[in-house]
Formats: sequence, structure tokens, C-alpha cells
Amino acid sequence: MDIQEIIAKSTFEIIDGRFIYAKVRELPQAGEHFMVSKDADEITVVTEEKNLGDLGIIERNKENYKLVELKVPLPFYAVGFLATVTSAIAKKGMNVLVISTYSKDYILVKEENIAKVKQVLLDLGF
Repeated sequence: MDIQEIIAKSTFEIIDGRFIYAKVRELPQAGEHFMVSKDADEITVVTEEKNLGDLGIIERNKENYKLVELKVPLPFYAVGFLATVTSAIAKKGMNVLVISTYSKDYILVKEENIAKVKQVLLDLGF
């Protein structure tokens, strides 16, 4: 399957809420947080704005983000999928943060850009 066929069979959903990317002091329980990631250097949490009080924040991004779920029919075999999506968004002068899970990809988009990103995805063929 080529990339256009994969995109045509893919869908996206804009998840309700405002999301924050934060570096925190201690590993929180996943609980209400969208993502908790720990590596050798830091602990990162992606969570809704309403959950910030529960975190010992060291630093956070200054913008609010919307979360877009990308549902791909062949998640491990869609060569170039994320590159195509992120390149199309970048060509419109916008940045995204990417999160991949076992079966889905997510992009975090500045809240002010969500309508433009939605249009880019539709124009790509989602």
C-alpha cells in the first residue's frame, strides 16, 4: 500500500480538552494524565490543563495544545506516514509534537492552529 492509500484509510479525531507538556520532579501515577514518560534524564507528562495541580512541575510549555489522534490501519508498516503528515503541517508554518503508542499516533498542536491543522489533514486525504 502506498502512503496515499494508507492516509485514505486513516482517520483522525480531535480530543476534547487543553493539553500541557510538562517536565516534573517525581513520577506521578498515570491516573488522569494522557502520557507519563520517564527516561534517564527527565520525567515528562502530557496532561489536560485541569490536572496541573497534581504535578510537581519543573518546567512546562507556555502554549496550550489540542491533541489529535491519528488512527492508522497499519501502524508499524506505514512507512513515511508521520513524515508526510508532519511535513504537510510544517509547510503551512506550524509545528507539532508527536507521540506514538503501540497502535496509534498523536500530534499535539498549538490550540490556535487546530482549525488549520484539521484542514491540512483533510487536504491530505484523511
